[in-house]
Amino acid sequence: MTYKLGIDVGSTTLKAVLLNEQDEIIYKSYERHKSRVREMSVEKIEELKPLLLGHKIAIAITGSAGLGVASGAQLPFVQEVFATAQAVKKYYPTTDVVVELGGEDAKIIFLKGALEERMNSTCAGGTGAFIDQMASLLDVDLETMDQLSLQYTTLYPIASRCGVFAKSDVQPLINQGVEKSNLAASIFQAVVDQSIAGLAQGRNIEGNVLFLGGPLHFLKGLQKRFKETLHLNEDEANFPALAPYFVALGSAVYADNETVLYTYEELLHKMKTMAQQKVKNDGLPPLFASEQDYQEFVQRHANAHVDRKDIHKYQGKAWLGIDSGSTTTKLVLIDEEDNILYESYANNQGNPVDVIQKELLQIYDLMEDRITISHAAVTGYGEELMKHAFHLDIGVVETMAHYQAAKHFNPNVDFIIDIGGQDMKCFRIKDNSIDDILLNEACSSGCGSFIETFAKSMGYEIKEFARMGLHGKHPVDLGTRCTVFMNSSVKQAQKNGASMEDISAGLCISVVKNALYKVIRAKSAEEIGKEIVVQGGTFLNDTVLRSFELELGRHVIRPGIAHLMGAYGAALLAKQKHANTSSILDKTALENFTHTSQASNCGLCTNHCNLTINTFADGTRHIAGNKCERPIIGRANKEKLPNLYDFKYEELLKCKGISGVRGKIGIPLVLNMYDNLPFWHSFFTNLGFEVVLSDRSSKALYAKGQHTISSDTICYPAKLVHGHIQSLIDKGIDTIFYPCMSYNVDEQMSDNHFNCPVVAYYPEVIEGNMDLEGITFLYPYVYLEDRHTFETKIFEYFRSQDMDITYKEITAAASHAYVAYEEFKQKIQQEGARALAFAKTHHRKTIVLAGRPYHVDPQINHGIHRLLSNLGFVVVSEDSIPKQSQRPSIHVLNQWTFHARMYNAAQFVTTQNDMELIQLVSFGCGIDAITADEVKDILRRHNKLYTQIKIDEVDNLGAVKIRCRSLLAAMEEREG
Repeated sequence: MTYKLGIDVGSTTLKAVLLNEQDEIIYKSYERHKSRVREMSVEKIEELKPLLLGHKIAIAITGSAGLGVASGAQLPFVQEVFATAQAVKKYYPTTDVVVELGGEDAKIIFLKGALEERMNSTCAGGTGAFIDQMASLLDVDLETMDQLSLQYTTLYPIASRCGVFAKSDVQPLINQGVEKSNLAASIFQAVVDQSIAGLAQGRNIEGNVLFLGGPLHFLKGLQKRFKETLHLNEDEANFPALAPYFVALGSAVYADNETVLYTYEELLHKMKTMAQQKVKNDGLPPLFASEQDYQEFVQRHANAHVDRKDIHKYQGKAWLGIDSGSTTTKLVLIDEEDNILYESYANNQGNPVDVIQKELLQIYDLMEDRITISHAAVTGYGEELMKHAFHLDIGVVETMAHYQAAKHFNPNVDFIIDIGGQDMKCFRIKDNSIDDILLNEACSSGCGSFIETFAKSMGYEIKEFARMGLHGKHPVDLGTRCTVFMNSSVKQAQKNGASMEDISAGLCISVVKNALYKVIRAKSAEEIGKEIVVQGGTFLNDTVLRSFELELGRHVIRPGIAHLMGAYGAALLAKQKHANTSSILDKTALENFTHTSQASNCGLCTNHCNLTINTFADGTRHIAGNKCERPIIGRANKEKLPNLYDFKYEELLKCKGISGVRGKIGIPLVLNMYDNLPFWHSFFTNLGFEVVLSDRSSKALYAKGQHTISSDTICYPAKLVHGHIQSLIDKGIDTIFYPCMSYNVDEQMSDNHFNCPVVAYYPEVIEGNMDLEGITFLYPYVYLEDRHTFETKIFEYFRSQDMDITYKEITAAASHAYVAYEEFKQKIQQEGARALAFAKTHHRKTIVLAGRPYHVDPQINHGIHRLLSNLGFVVVSEDSIPKQSQRPSIHVLNQWTFHARMYNAAQFVTTQNDMELIQLVSFGCGIDAITADEVKDILRRHNKLYTQIKIDEVDNLGAVKIRCRSLLAAMEEREG
């Protein structure tokens, strides 16, 4: 009898299916291989001996790791998409679309129409590995996470295109006290969104959809999110019982075509031969040349320590510092001589409030009646929540806490780098104040969480895994890529026989290179500094520390409390307040302390922020998730500082339609329309049209057009265009105007006046990717700089579209439009002048929030301008700054209108006191990478700070708030 064996060796699991001659499944298995690919392949054949012995065997191997197994054993290999298609054709012939999620692979196969497969490239975002990471972050197993997700009440926006991006979104929500049920469902929703936007890329997932892969089989909550998002009924959404084994089943079906058959003994021999093959690994040089070299390193770093004093014997005042970090909570209690009386470093385990309550009770037990806490300070992501929960005295911005601690070890420190689990903070020090601040944006590339996650996945404690790297003989070269991308490289290194020691060392070297070349973007060691202090839990890893020193080519100071520096710095700052009594909860209040959280939605303005309302035992509340103060202060009066972002947006919304004789024409409020809308509104109104604007941007509006987005790397403002067009269609508008504009108006500040390619030609993308059947979509190429050219070309275009509009009407309407556009620009300039005068009169600090016109959209800027107002800044925009008499010196061709405004604004900032610039940059904006360097150079040449904030569809402002507060603290430090 001939049996057909299909083996699917995926990125994280090995699946096998055995068919008899009647195509009946007589065996199936699904197991995690933990990168023991070769060994488990042999073990699987040995396990099947009772079934295979004495029969002829047809075999085919598939999967992302299957090619190496198949080629090494000289056995047939079938591409997994083809294998899947074989099984679908045989068992589910009416299928239109296949959605498959594996451990690190995600794919969509369109079977109807043009056969097409879409697959993730090198990122594991939105896959099983991503879900595993998120479950670990929530400190629950997958089964519990799945059950929790079915009990959700609110969904929060979470990025899924990259695992570490998502951690940066989830962790602040955990720190705010968001229910785990809501987080679990939101994580599953992120996976769905990634599949729709990132993989489908414009093709509709509709008809009969077959869902395959382990995550989609085992996780009912994930199934529910897919069905609800895609609007699939029970008949259309198919989750077969064989889903986890489906590709292996297809491989077994394919094996039936093989002419070469094997005996059990032949098959086992081939597999064992494959497993015994040695693969040479050309690694990097070892971290230490000798044992003596290592001992010198250990002794040198042992010198940077803080004295401890016995808390059982101490009597007097003490000061408490708490660092409520993204993944861990740290507490330090110091005495009058800055010695440490108590310290703790604990994993948040998804509930940092409970961790702090437990630690504080422990401190009170140890203090007895001998010690009094005079002042308590808190810093970190959970600062606001912890301050309210435990009535702590002051909140301290992270950067200042770390700088204060670093000064304790080296008063001459000129560069500090702090690498935590997901966060990296670097600051240059000049004249005893922070001169420049660098933070990782939304990516944890170069941070410690990846090493910890990988260690856990391999069954190692992080400390043990870190020590292994010190003794690697040939560290694996993983380069300087995103840490999620490294998963594949690490797995490949394991398959090639690299030792755990070499992998550990390679990962640590890569973390260091990412920190230096991705975040700091250093060109040389001299550029970083000479008196360097490194801190953060990641630097407790001696392998990371040694890699850092080797890469820099110089020694650094790593304090013995590197993991506690934020808490220690906070304690030092608390001590500086010279207070005698603290408002911190006493022991009785702590013992009776309770904390509940409830999700809500704020309706006080159009932002509709997702709020988390935390309520404590004494009845006090803390509201998190708000982008302004209104949920806290209600409608009460509060000093309203000038804010050009609010002013511009409100001015644009005044462009309301007036009933016209020619009917309605829709205009999407997107991209450059935030600059040109007053022109087009006046133009069409005077032609007799009622101008109808698309709805305000929102997450719901984005979802309307999400399935038509053809690129997952395009910037978020461009992605929003699809939803705006759809909103006009949903309003019943059958004529939509959205012109292509290669050029903007020449403002005499640049060598040319181009729009960026996305802004200029996105109407073409809309026409090619959205269903506009029955819609008259007008997208002419227009040039506004020359009025005669505009009038001639637009007349010719309207005539080509059979629009009965005379040239005389066009010239008259254009005359009004140019005036309206100029008046709009003048209003912005006048309001900018008023804001600057207000700041000067009232002694307020000013921020030029420099971006592009569409950054005034609250959905795009996520309320950053209001966050700045809450910090006491007057906020002005780049286009409200008067044109400078002399153009700034830059190193590139100045040919983009919107960029020229930023250069002009930066030049203006260099001439002003109490004014700094923050540049808003969208992820996916290539030319802003050039602009950012130039703006930074203009500012740095005149001793000004440069702050860049990258934004996309995720609107958690935790890291942004730290950055803005750090900028404020640096400005205040400079003032003395």
